[in-house]
Amino acid sequence: MLRLAARAASALALASALALTVTTPALADPPQLAPTDIVGVGAGVTEQLLNQLSTGYNASLTAAGNTTSPRLYSWDSTGSAQITPKTGAATISRPDGSTTGLLALNATTSSTVDFARSVRAPRPTDPTTNLFVAMAKDAISWAAPAGGYAPASLTTDQLSQIYNCRVTNWRQIDPSLPDAAIVPVLAGHLFVDRLGVDGVPVDSSDYFLRAIDYVPRHNSSGGWDRSCVRVVEHGDRGTDPVLHDPGALVPYSVGRYVDQAYLGHTRPGDDPGVLTVRSLNGIPAVDQVTHRINYFFAASQFGYVLTNTVRAAEWRSTDAHGKALQDIFGRNGWICRSDGGAPVILDRGFIPISSTACGTTMHS
Repeated sequence: MLRLAARAASALALASALALTVTTPALADPPQLAPTDIVGVGAGVTEQLLNQLSTGYNASLTAAGNTTSPRLYSWDSTGSAQITPKTGAATISRPDGSTTGLLALNATTSSTVDFARSVRAPRPTDPTTNLFVAMAKDAISWAAPAGGYAPASLTTDQLSQIYNCRVTNWRQIDPSLPDAAIVPVLAGHLFVDRLGVDGVPVDSSDYFLRAIDYVPRHNSSGGWDRSCVRVVEHGDRGTDPVLHDPGALVPYSVGRYVDQAYLGHTRPGDDPGVLTVRSLNGIPAVDQVTHRINYFFAASQFGYVLTNTVRAAEWRSTDAHGKALQDIFGRNGWICRSDGGAPVILDRGFIPISSTACGTTMHS
């Protein structure tokens, strides 16, 4: 752990030294893009990270006098309903989340989309031709309104009882808490009409619900019984009115929260609002000294790897497109390098992963 802390301190120093080169704001929607550019869509948790990585990577090519290599761009998960990812590409519905990003990746070719931002593990229903490329570490905890009814910490079992609708009043958690309804919340795009084979929602809450031993119940019509669960349109932001309910709680990306609350990277409608991220099993999700993800928390079952998903054939290709993917996302690619994307990852609240893990691939 001391070695890990030393690496973190070294990375933080490097991030500070490179701050001028990596903190230029990126556009939410990219400018007109060349057909050969490397373009992504998908999860909201990492959209700002990819925007910043795109800015840094493209600047590094320009600084080196490289005018021919494909540039990197990423479309946000919210905005206009339709997007045309590249010049000459098909117009598609804007993907909002990991699964819709993966659907867009698999429904198009590299003339439209090259990668999908993913914040969930590979699933048995994913095409085996998809490769999930490791990029960074995040953790998922829960958040509640400041001054609300929720305590500073909940246990895995308590969260399981809450999201399984078996515990519905805060006084059931602790007699000293108010006699008030618990309002468990998940993001709307996590719900799908036909759940996966194991019956749990997708995206980062997939990790959360698995980690709390969530067991879905089904109603008489065969659908998921979520009678006690409220729905917000987008996760990892506290702007929806339901999240102002003093009884509310919601899964929240710790890295995203650090980026918003402590590193100041917010935009209108994309901030934690009244929410504060809480402890789980007595372990703080955020280190209150460094205001970063708590490494002990990230090492628990609530830590997970952030990935970008690509098509396997293109990843393994030796042509210019395959080389560009490797130069960006691969084991020796720009994102994984200490003089490239690693300081950017730290600057956006997440944890850089080792050079032996970054750029490795997984598939279902």
